[in-house]
Amino acid sequence: METNEALLLQNEPPEKPITLWRFVVPLLIQTAIILSVPAQSVYTLVTGKTAILQTLPVDPYDLLRGYSVTLNYEISRTDNLTKLPGWADLVKQNPGNNKQYDPLARGTSLYIILEEQKASGGIPQAWKPVRVSGQFPTSLAANQIALKGQYSGYNSITYGLETYYIPEDQRNDINKDISTARPIKPGQPQPIVVEVKVNAQGQAVPVSMWVRDRRYYF
Repeated sequence: METNEALLLQNEPPEKPITLWRFVVPLLIQTAIILSVPAQSVYTLVTGKTAILQTLPVDPYDLLRGYSVTLNYEISRTDNLTKLPGWADLVKQNPGNNKQYDPLARGTSLYIILEEQKASGGIPQAWKPVRVSGQFPTSLAANQIALKGQYSGYNSITYGLETYYIPEDQRNDINKDISTARPIKPGQPQPIVVEVKVNAQGQAVPVSMWVRDRRYYF
């Protein structure tokens, strides 16, 4: 009986050893994916072109919460883009559910062409939107960039530049400056602009925020 059991054990195929690569390869893939995001940001910071974005007026108590700051821009609202060249074609190609409140199909990608403006003094001047396109433009002037955005619904466009981490040592100073930052006259833009770097694909990363004449780095 014992002899038969021994023969059966001898005839069973040996278990295949678990190779190290079965663990290493998935780990390397996951690591590459995780590192690719900051690597893209670093690449954009190094090679990207500087642009200045004008923020929308906001309640300072809603702007700065906890460890982050939330901003919207003039180009975040479709109301500020409807008269630009290319907007009508974009809406025609990607119609939304409602011409007034939801003019574009949600998730539509678009590019806002911004043009540099002359700065007054040491404070940077917000770049002016001059055109809208559903495709990345094939040619841009030396003083222009194309910023990629996505329509998120309800007349709102996001650019991945809406929420920033604020260093703890700057939080109180920023909060005070934002609370006192108001347009000098009705209709004037809010004296808060954001400096970004934009890469060759239209993707941007934040660099700093200007509150009047003070600059805060992200």
